Amino acid sequence: MSELKPDSTAVILIGYQNDYFAEDGILHAVIEEVDRVNHVLDNTIAMLDGLKDSETLLIATPIIFTEDYSELSDPQGILKAVKDSKAFCAGTPGAETIDQLKAFGERIMEIPGKRGLNAFSNTDLAKLLQDKGVTHVVFAGAVTSVCIDSSARAAFDRGFKVTILSDCTTGRTIFEQEFYCNDIFPIYADVKNKDELLQAIGS
Repeated sequence: MSELKPDSTAVILIGYQNDYFAEDGILHAVIEEVDRVNHVLDNTIAMLDGLKDSETLLIATPIIFTEDYSELSDPQGILKAVKDSKAFCAGTPGAETIDQLKAFGERIMEIPGKRGLNAFSNTDLAKLLQDKGVTHVVFAGAVTSVCIDSSARAAFDRGFKVTILSDCTTGRTIFEQEFYCNDIFPIYADVKNKDELLQAIGS
């Protein structure tokens, strides 16, 4: 019997945009080392290929800012770096979803509105999950210690069971990635790789 039921499971894709994953992306250097070592993007596409014919809900939550970044009144840390570098600005190539995800077409639903670290903040993500009867959410994307952690904790706080994909998430360094997957995420979530997920979900 499958550990996860496809019709009550959703995969949340965070940060799969050109400014992170394209070689000329403004913030590509932030994740380049981990992405190349762990083949995060290749693993993600393989995971999506394995789920595309299942009932699993696939959702992308891109972060996009207006031209003047008025949403960020006094940004700190990574959001300050985003504003200072003009990353993820609406209407720019860097804010667009990467071609590899676009290839899945309407199979991946896109939930707009993300302006900060948490994919549930300022979006209809929670309502969509509830309306679809989702009880288990799986996270993939960037950056592990920031948007992945904050979104996954928010899901946990809302009563969802949470899984984080160790080989489909990318931190800023190899140390950060391993530390979060080994020591932080297990506090509130299951940590699996893509093959374990596909096996658990019966794909």
